[in-house]
Amino acid sequence: MRILITPGVGEIEEKKSKFIAHLKAVNTEEEAVSFFDEMKKRYWDAKHNCTAFIIGERGENTRCNDDKEPAQTAGRPMLTVLQHADLKNVACVVTRYFGGTLLGTGGLIKAYSDAVKDALAKSVLAEEIEGVKFSFVLDYEAYGRIQREFESRKISFASTDFSDKITASVEIPLSMEDEIRKLLTECTLGKAQIGESVKCAIVKEIKLDEV
Repeated sequence: MRILITPGVGEIEEKKSKFIAHLKAVNTEEEAVSFFDEMKKRYWDAKHNCTAFIIGERGENTRCNDDKEPAQTAGRPMLTVLQHADLKNVACVVTRYFGGTLLGTGGLIKAYSDAVKDALAKSVLAEEIEGVKFSFVLDYEAYGRIQREFESRKISFASTDFSDKITASVEIPLSMEDEIRKLLTECTLGKAQIGESVKCAIVKEIKLDEV
């Protein structure tokens, strides 16, 4: 699933109204509510502090709030942007300082959406996938061959220890486990000592144009 690693702050201005968007990674609804309360205290003098969150690996827990803006013009557009980015376990607050000019339904939807998009553009996002980690022991003769095969698959050693033999480990997507175990066996003519797998999460940063 896609997650937030480093949150950015978005800010736009529309007809003298200022919209400030903050994002935060959260794992529970309680964490999201705590974040909302924190932002509302920080921006106590703002006209509106609108909120949205998505929680769960499948995004099964979602909620949004317009904070007295016209219905469906703030929280819902914010939530839609987060869903379009396919983010999970994320909360968002967009603070509005009213500039004296009404924006209308369409203007509000665009402003709140654009504020969240700006925050996302300034954030570091990542994709978290199910992976496995395991270690193996091999001789020096096979190491160079394994290294080249790994490089061609964009796999890095998670650790290496050089002594009379080489003890190394990898963290790879679960979908690649059978392939890599077979590769280690073939490249060492069955001499590699391959350990048991341990499940892990693999986090890979992604660019905004991948969102």
